[in-house]
Amino acid sequence: MMNDDPSCQPVAGNPTQSAGRLFIVSAPSGAGKTTLCREVLKRIPDLLYSVSTTTRAPRLGEVGGADYHFITKDQFLQKIAENRWAEWAEVHGNYYGTSADFITEGLSNGKSILLDIDVQGARQIRQRFSGSIAIFILPPSMTVLKDRLTSRQTDPPSVIEKRLAHAHVEISESSSYDHVLVNDGLSDSVEQLTAWIQFYTGRTDR
Repeated sequence: MMNDDPSCQPVAGNPTQSAGRLFIVSAPSGAGKTTLCREVLKRIPDLLYSVSTTTRAPRLGEVGGADYHFITKDQFLQKIAENRWAEWAEVHGNYYGTSADFITEGLSNGKSILLDIDVQGARQIRQRFSGSIAIFILPPSMTVLKDRLTSRQTDPPSVIEKRLAHAHVEISESSSYDHVLVNDGLSDSVEQLTAWIQFYTGRTDR
């Protein structure tokens, strides 16, 4: 949705600056943030994408370095001790994290970075990288969100209900984000997300 509400307009940053910017995109499961991020990366090919790291084993079809960076638990814990995660969390016995080295190096080289992450991780990232731009993706409604989760045919009803309950919690934090985008149409949503990133990075090309 193309949102003309003033509250959704850019609120910070110098559109002429050349320094890299960090863009954080969060959304409840099923809102479409991964698809939106992939489409934006096609439109802005020099935008870096931060791939998360995990200690869990690769799932069927997953590619190391593309879907996740896969490392051992000992390696992950060592990086915690060295403060080399921009954010990290333990989920069901496995660790997940975002490399602070990748973000710091990219930004220092003038590269802008796109980060697809949940609200808990976003909170940690924003504390460490105060100049980041946070964007929250909303579904048009909870009914639509439930339909999207059901149509995936990847989760049983009990898991879908848990995802919906968690979505309410995540959506309650959307007001703390710099921008909120209602994803009720892929084409328009990609246009809006691309436009925001281009504003902050000083780009006008498509």
